[in-house]
Amino acid sequence: MADYVIMTDSCCDLPAELAEELGVAVLPLRLELEGREYRNLLDGSEIGFQEFYGKVRDGAMPVTSAVNVGEFDAAMRPILKSGKDILCLCFSSALSTTYQSAVIAAREQEEEFPERKVRVVDSLCASMGQGLFVWLCAQEKRKGKTLEEVLDFAEGAKGNICHWFTVDDLNHLKRGGRVSAAAALFGTMLSVKPVLHVDGQGRLIPMEKCRGRRASLLALVDHMEKTALDPARYPVFISHGDCREDADFVAEEVRRRLGVREVCINYVGPVIGSHTGAGVMTLFFVGRER
Repeated sequence: MADYVIMTDSCCDLPAELAEELGVAVLPLRLELEGREYRNLLDGSEIGFQEFYGKVRDGAMPVTSAVNVGEFDAAMRPILKSGKDILCLCFSSALSTTYQSAVIAAREQEEEFPERKVRVVDSLCASMGQGLFVWLCAQEKRKGKTLEEVLDFAEGAKGNICHWFTVDDLNHLKRGGRVSAAAALFGTMLSVKPVLHVDGQGRLIPMEKCRGRRASLLALVDHMEKTALDPARYPVFISHGDCREDADFVAEEVRRRLGVREVCINYVGPVIGSHTGAGVMTLFFVGRER
């Protein structure tokens, strides 16, 4: 049985030390901000998370770019050359061209290394929802499952990774084309906070409006209460746009109301943060369905 590497991209928003512990190869997406290009590295070493959100609050408008085919080729080749196969778990194809680039690179690499396998999965996930998906797949690999077995697990499990989030307003998502102009009207009134989810096709869908921030945070937990699968068994992942107190509040709520034992909190990285703005708050969990 050939050894293999799980590969993903930096939109997983995993803490850098957790990605390292899982043994996952992570390719960074990029952003251009105030005339400079930065890689969205998990450790924030090219642009710090607080520095990034400070600039966004001051009105900066970053532009993001996906991992391209050449970058995937360069990352895949040495792994394949060393005799290992690759399982690549990508950011939702509805939100980025990263998945399409990985598919093209995989085809090229399998031609160059016909004895090796490169399998690519469209996670239909984003931020730490993708991170939770990668974490679950890594646990299967640790159990000694083959690449094909983990691939089957991944294709079956991705529809159970529930994504709920709230933003201060929808203008950033509208500007980046991630929600329609009509949907953006949904959350422009003062003190009305939109709650969205990522649907089964990996798209961002506005679901409801809440009066005030606290109500929108509680709505995330309400949705988890409706669909969570065995919340004491699976970890919950929470990412935030430089609003740690809100993340701690949501973490405490899921522990208190649902008996969640393990919570992982991290920043929403600068690439996704470019599209959500500061103040985004997310909740990701394993559920019966999205």
